Amino acid sequence: MSSDHYEIVIAGGGSAGISIAARLAELPNPPKIAILEPSERHYYQPLWTLVGGGVFDREVTERDEADFIPPGVTWIKSKVTGFDPDNNTVEHEGGKVTYDDLVVALGIQLNWGAVKGLKKALGKNGVTSNYSYDTVSYTWQLIDGFKGGNAVFTFPATPIKCAGAPQKIMYLAEEHFRRRHVRDESRVLYMSATASMFGIPKYRAALDKIVAARDIEPSFLQDLVEIRADKKEAVFRHLETKEETVVDYEMIHVTPPQGPPDVIKGSPIANDAGWVEVDDNTLQHKRYPNVWSSGDCSSLPVSKTGAAIRKQIPVLFENLCAKRDGRPLPASYDGYASCPLVTGRGKVILAEFGYGGQILESFPFDQAQERYSMYALKAYGLPQMYWHGMLRGRV
Repeated sequence: MSSDHYEIVIAGGGSAGISIAARLAELPNPPKIAILEPSERHYYQPLWTLVGGGVFDREVTERDEADFIPPGVTWIKSKVTGFDPDNNTVEHEGGKVTYDDLVVALGIQLNWGAVKGLKKALGKNGVTSNYSYDTVSYTWQLIDGFKGGNAVFTFPATPIKCAGAPQKIMYLAEEHFRRRHVRDESRVLYMSATASMFGIPKYRAALDKIVAARDIEPSFLQDLVEIRADKKEAVFRHLETKEETVVDYEMIHVTPPQGPPDVIKGSPIANDAGWVEVDDNTLQHKRYPNVWSSGDCSSLPVSKTGAAIRKQIPVLFENLCAKRDGRPLPASYDGYASCPLVTGRGKVILAEFGYGGQILESFPFDQAQERYSMYALKAYGLPQMYWHGMLRGRV
């Protein structure tokens, strides 16, 4: 057995990759594990909403990746370039490794170039996004300095990580405009490719009331296709009629189109849509029994959130261990996902749900109501749980 062979190879050192590595490394007789991850820095991205809303500085969301590589696990600082599951091989920029079992956790790809003019415009002249560490602080600059006009917030016609994020920053902005006494001179426009404010009826009803009460103007089935930065214009295309609408903006928060990483699309482990093709309940690949996936790059039909990963990892861990021991797979994932919908400073609606839209709430009260307690959980509790619990294999 060469030094380039590992019992378990984990492609990706983000939330899912580090979390499964931490659990495996704690086994009484841990397997030989390698993580393929080129990044030196690790980010707690769920907090970027509150960075963009002026609550935190972006630096509090950043740590050294090295601090979270579990003891005994080999960190290969290299980008994955290909998958050859028929030969149990992962190719990377520095060579290749072979494995007994493979966990694919490469996250989701942000396709900034899919919107004409966006890449060049981003980070200046009123164009921002909380989906980038480089521009998240600029979001707050725009909100805090807003003096009136159109403030536009977009949601693309693709799956995205944290489906609530495009509207969370909108609520924080609208609230701040009122605080700064510029709301009467402002229009807050939610231009979304979705069909409604939220996919789960219970929480959608609550959000519809908030939008109406705060005079926010939603337009649905509208997909951003172009930014004309020189004119401060955004072009939207209706998904059904294909009619294009031009909207002026003083500031625009763009949620970029997203999709499976290029290295997965078209590879043998992908389904037709480009995601890693795993069973919805076991997280085992449908065609390669020694391939597994969790998180945003998987085909799991759930919201792509850190909370979903937190529930997926114990299932993947138990099933991977059982498979390696020759036992039946014991664990089943119920599609749990969570979205703390920030509706203002000190206010959160905590949406929790599973497959089929089943409500899976954790607390003995109506979570569709705005609460400070849920905001405190979002702002202070969950980041600590992430850094000291989830990434250490404890929750």
